[in-house]
Amino acid sequence: MLSDLTIAQRATLRPVHEIAEQMGLGPDDLDLYGSPYVAKLRLDVQDKLKDRPDAKYVDVTAITPTPLGEGKSTTTVGLGQAMAHIGRRAVITLRQPSQGPTFGIKGGAAGGGFSQVVPMELFNLHLTGDIHAVTAANNLLAAMIDNRLMRGNPLNIDLDSITWKRVVDTNDRALRQIIVGLGGKTEGGVMRETGFDIAVASEVMAILALTTSLKDMRERFQRIVIGFTSDHKPVTAGDIGAAGAMTVLMKEAIRPTLLQTLENTPAIVHAGPFANIAHGNSSVLADLIGIKCGEYLITESGFGADIGAEKFFNIKCRYSGLKPDAAVLVVTVRALKTHSGRYKVVAGKKLPPEMLALNVADVETGAANMIKHIENIRKHGVTPVVAINVFDTDHPEEIEAIRRIAVEAGALGAAVSRHFAEGGAGAIELADMVVQACDKPNEFHHLYDLDLPIKKKIETIATEIYGAAGVSYEPLAEKQIKEYEAAGFGKLPICMAKTHLSLSHDPAMKGAPKGFTLPIREARASVGAGFIYPICGDMRTMPGLSEHPAAEQVDIDEDGNIVGLF
Repeated sequence: MLSDLTIAQRATLRPVHEIAEQMGLGPDDLDLYGSPYVAKLRLDVQDKLKDRPDAKYVDVTAITPTPLGEGKSTTTVGLGQAMAHIGRRAVITLRQPSQGPTFGIKGGAAGGGFSQVVPMELFNLHLTGDIHAVTAANNLLAAMIDNRLMRGNPLNIDLDSITWKRVVDTNDRALRQIIVGLGGKTEGGVMRETGFDIAVASEVMAILALTTSLKDMRERFQRIVIGFTSDHKPVTAGDIGAAGAMTVLMKEAIRPTLLQTLENTPAIVHAGPFANIAHGNSSVLADLIGIKCGEYLITESGFGADIGAEKFFNIKCRYSGLKPDAAVLVVTVRALKTHSGRYKVVAGKKLPPEMLALNVADVETGAANMIKHIENIRKHGVTPVVAINVFDTDHPEEIEAIRRIAVEAGALGAAVSRHFAEGGAGAIELADMVVQACDKPNEFHHLYDLDLPIKKKIETIATEIYGAAGVSYEPLAEKQIKEYEAAGFGKLPICMAKTHLSLSHDPAMKGAPKGFTLPIREARASVGAGFIYPICGDMRTMPGLSEHPAAEQVDIDEDGNIVGLF
């Protein structure tokens, strides 16, 4: 099969104004952005759309992934394309991929094969510069904090309490722990230990993804807590005087970007928050616009349903006010075999030969993971559909086992999907099934009430979604939770930060583990974004803190074209 890059470069793209016409939008609703195939949507388009009915709202999620990924993005794109094959109008919304932890032209975040968002080169690199704007706004606040310290620390900030770091959109390990201020007060400010995070892990990115307007974004920036005073009072970006300037830097980044798929389905790309430290979903603004521009709005949440979908239901949908009509759970035979606990899968290496042999028993054992994710989706009152993302090495008997188990577990059905190799035509069965699921009565509800204490909300997620028997708290986490509740942050939703490779906190626990104790090492607050994020177990299991090889290297040929080096 051709490479993703080659397929994308051979695509027949339509001018973005024609894509906008499919959504009922005109030339005055968008601005071209460096290409006839890329445009920024204007925020006032929401006023034009407000009287239109809402589309059916579908979230694409997955079982607990292997290190190889199971194809959520390709499924999202393929499903959007398939809707046109059955006479339905769809819009898809996706996150923008980061330059790190994986750098290069890659299919993962833009889909892959014949289910991609294009132009691929722009999508996977800097696109419209939104991540650069996030970096600039974040680092402006960091510089202003250090400037306040250098000028006598008039806010009485406790240096050890400062949590705000600088960011860069590259997985640069050497910058994670640094010391600033080595030049002294006259040249370098106050010496202290700090570090760099990756840009998409910034609270600024989380705010971009959850904001509903420029005014709302300004207010969220104002509320960012960067640390505490010596007498334990929160210090905000508003106290530092940075919120207005940060908003100016983000003035264009707040506008969603309109692209298209290989089959010219509208694709709105906006924001790229991590799915651990943040909530791992594309922007609320993209969905508020997209839901008025078609019959079906199909979005994707990061990692497995225990992470991205849980946060989609309990964080994103709280702030958007939108209610999902169905969820697609992406499953692969190889992932279920991995969850049997019998195989070791390593990114970049071939699958073990014995894993490719027919073995229904391993699929049935590993299906415990799928069953738990179906149960978790149903806990929110949403109808799940299983999408079996098939590979040439899969066996019909294994696929039929998945179909049987999915229905027995409460899914509407399980559809075989070949969208990677066949585009939208390969996902027609899935599209038909999603339409049926969306026609079911909508009983969506959140998992927990915001008025519950922070610990109770954490324990609800741990026991109901992960299968834990209970939760333990390190002394630091106990102290931080008390401080947050005392400061008035106790009614925020919870954004759990844990490994994506297991339903538990331990990536070695495959399948559907039960009876374990979930350890909370510390708890942090993204007050501007609007959530508390407890950190479960070892941060080294988080994405971006482990090796992520580039999918492809890239170069530019003598004619200025981007090419892949294989």
